[in-house]
Amino acid sequence: QLPPGLYKKVLVILHDSVLPYMNEPTLMMDFLTVAYGIGGAISLLALNGLFILMHQHNLEYPDFYKKLYSLLDPSIYHVKYRARFFHLTDLFLSSSHLPAYLVAAFIKRLARLALTAPPEALLMILPFICNLFRRHPACRVLLHRPAGPADMSEDPYVMEEEEPSESRALQSSLWEVQSLQNHYHPDVAKAAAVLSQTLSEMEDDISGLLELSASELFDREVKKKAVDVPLEFEQVRGLFGKKNDIFAEHFSLD
Repeated sequence: QLPPGLYKKVLVILHDSVLPYMNEPTLMMDFLTVAYGIGGAISLLALNGLFILMHQHNLEYPDFYKKLYSLLDPSIYHVKYRARFFHLTDLFLSSSHLPAYLVAAFIKRLARLALTAPPEALLMILPFICNLFRRHPACRVLLHRPAGPADMSEDPYVMEEEEPSESRALQSSLWEVQSLQNHYHPDVAKAAAVLSQTLSEMEDDISGLLELSASELFDREVKKKAVDVPLEFEQVRGLFGKKNDIFAEHFSLD
């Protein structure tokens, strides 16, 4: 058992400063699987090492996606390691052989959590969801269900279910995206509106959005050029702008 702080320090450097120099990286399997089961930030950091062992050393982890699904909680959009987590999650969900119910569960859970996410996270997660729909067309029923959210008495999706196959995500509808289309931030509303249109075949590049911060978003808004908006159709005349205004005879607006 290691202190949480030491766990994090080890896992941050393990995938690029330790595993490549080991004669038998598979010796770290037990350590990483235990770390992955701890939860929170430690589980997020263990993903890097697990990915290398699964991709290069044939590690089999039967409940890997179930555990990855359980890591999706409201804090995932706020944690320090958000960029690393979503980069790896994008890799794990890139295979076209994944079952539709599994990908649909991830889409639905990400969309539900997005309702309370900050704008900088939403500008990353909405293109992320678009990419998942492009890779897995069978999940588009969430967007184009004939009986959409307006005709559903309640959402059949079970948010509290830990098993993705039992979450009933494929029977649901992505009403969360319609809510985000009315978001107070115009860029978020615009990104959400893309899902109501026909998606292009080309995937969005989200690499530049993974580390988007609130300060960057603020700076981007400040640097936008202001557009002059006309507020009056008729030019103001006199003091109160009325026709036959007696004040117009004695006062003028320069």
